Amino acid sequence: MKETSAPISFVVVNPNAGNGKGKKEWNTIKSILKKHSFQYKHVFTSRKMDASKLVKKAIANGYRTVVAVGGDGTLHEIINGIMEQNSAPTNEVFVGLIPVGSGNDWGKMFGIPTDYEKAIKVLIARKCYKHDIGLVSHNLNGVTMKSYFLNVAGTGFEAKVIKKSHDRKNRRGKSNSTTYITSLLSCLLSNKNQDVAITIDGTRIEQKIFSLNIGNGIYCGGGMRQAPNAKPNDGLLDVTVIGDITPIEVIFSLKYLYNGKIYDHKKVDGYRAKKVTVESAIPMYSEADGELLGETPLEFAIAPGAINAIINLEP
Repeated sequence: MKETSAPISFVVVNPNAGNGKGKKEWNTIKSILKKHSFQYKHVFTSRKMDASKLVKKAIANGYRTVVAVGGDGTLHEIINGIMEQNSAPTNEVFVGLIPVGSGNDWGKMFGIPTDYEKAIKVLIARKCYKHDIGLVSHNLNGVTMKSYFLNVAGTGFEAKVIKKSHDRKNRRGKSNSTTYITSLLSCLLSNKNQDVAITIDGTRIEQKIFSLNIGNGIYCGGGMRQAPNAKPNDGLLDVTVIGDITPIEVIFSLKYLYNGKIYDHKKVDGYRAKKVTVESAIPMYSEADGELLGETPLEFAIAPGAINAIINLEP
């Protein structure tokens, strides 16, 4: 099918988003879509990376607008499906969001309302934004793998917390609002900063770090501004390196993660680049958009203007 002024959207519903909110709220969302005569076909995801596979098939079948009913994890899978498919140029695909996730960091950056009717009106208004997409190569069981990201990717402390949360979820068969907090506190108390070699557009830096974050977007972790100056349409990655900081210093520095002034901290450095590599003698976990990936060595790059985002406000 060809795009028109009112294209038929492929709506990907993640029933597990927001700790089951996707499933609970779908009938309400569906009734609002019907009220506004929104044309769409919907599917439910049933397992990890399902959205990626479904989106690849949808684009092959002619869909060019994909809407996530979910959060950052759902968007992460959708973006990977778009970037990995070969049926259409990625810059012909449009991505929108009806947020039901836990963090909704991407939606926050573009002013996507959490009120469902208002979010649907954003989709109908169809204000579009040429959006860069990040790419990270990582080591998974000795094999170099590639993953794409919308918001923020990185290594160090945040990746350790995500790994711990992932392990807890696997042991218990489910997660809840306390899983992340418990994992965070556990990791903070046991954390050991690690020596890394970071190469930023050819310039090599060796230092001990708490974390390194690569920002295409501004927010991560439910509102933290790890890359407060990032612009997802400038063709650059914003690099935030938190150096050799102690757990006590972290606790007393939390305000810097939320007030947009992280680079004012004496142990934080910021850079902008098109390519970043990270090497470490001891393997370090990595993550992208809050999803656990493989280990170091890592290589980050940017694909300028790779997709079209349907937004409310420009960041």
